[in-house]
Amino acid sequence: MIIRLKKEVNEQKANELGKELQAFVLRENGSFVLVTPNKLKDLDSKYGSFVSGSVVFDDDIQLASKKYLNEVRTVQLTEHISIGGTTGNTAVIAGPCSVESEEQIEAAAQLCVKLGIGILRAGAYKPRTSPYTFQGMGLEGLELLAKMRTKYGLKIITEIRDSTHVNEIIEYADILQIGAKAMYDHGILKSCGKSNKPVLLKRGFGTTLQEFVQSAEFILSGGNPNVMLCERGIRTFETKTRFTLDLCGVAYLKQFTNLPVILDPSHAIGYAYGVADLSRACIAMGVDGLLVETHPNPAVAKSDASQQLNFDEFTALYQTLSPVAKAIGRKIV
Repeated sequence: MIIRLKKEVNEQKANELGKELQAFVLRENGSFVLVTPNKLKDLDSKYGSFVSGSVVFDDDIQLASKKYLNEVRTVQLTEHISIGGTTGNTAVIAGPCSVESEEQIEAAAQLCVKLGIGILRAGAYKPRTSPYTFQGMGLEGLELLAKMRTKYGLKIITEIRDSTHVNEIIEYADILQIGAKAMYDHGILKSCGKSNKPVLLKRGFGTTLQEFVQSAEFILSGGNPNVMLCERGIRTFETKTRFTLDLCGVAYLKQFTNLPVILDPSHAIGYAYGVADLSRACIAMGVDGLLVETHPNPAVAKSDASQQLNFDEFTALYQTLSPVAKAIGRKIV
């Protein structure tokens, strides 16, 4: 249950009520909100004088539910760049899988500027399946990303691999990415909940939609409303592609949650040949953002080489997105 308290209820009283009801206490729009476990269906009449309204839920998708907030939340990055809300915009996020050198990441930054893309992505810490593969440049990679932000005015998104460097990522990044392998890490989720920086939460490849959105609830209940959901493919019986992009799941997220939805076709298929077609399908879904990997020379990329587009391929793809978006009343930004 989510309980909205009257505006005259002060912080001390809100915390007292929260303790009694085993609830998270949040402040929204000048008043306090209590979020209790969903098993609470009826509120004792003794609380009536403090309560302005309440919403009952069947499960623990609460703060992310459209039963609570009917419109998609707006994640504001700058005065001119936002994701979600009612603008009808679809934000494109582009860059290589990993920061590999200053020359490489600067080339990607220049491509973003050339095409009018405002958000650069690249990993500095890489959660790899094998210990013998490139693990990222770490702090040096973060410093290079920060340099690109200063030099080119781009917003930076990069991944938190584990809780050992979560504070570094919070310090350097504009958007905190929680990857599929870290989606269940409560240390990361709770740390991001204490920050107000936007969070891009990726769905685990063996995760149900319920589990996915409940991970977002950890961040929301910690006090950070700036959460975006990213579908990046789930593991199925199919072996010809890396994963299966769950557009059915995207339809569910759009219908029942109030969080912006981002799609990552690069990780879903795992092969560059299909990224352009999948990207256009993603745009046709009317999503809030698209995340595509591009590298100056994918053949020598140190991670996920097979799925990254070269700059010419990415540019050709990008030029096809606006007509698709326009056909459904949206705009690429």
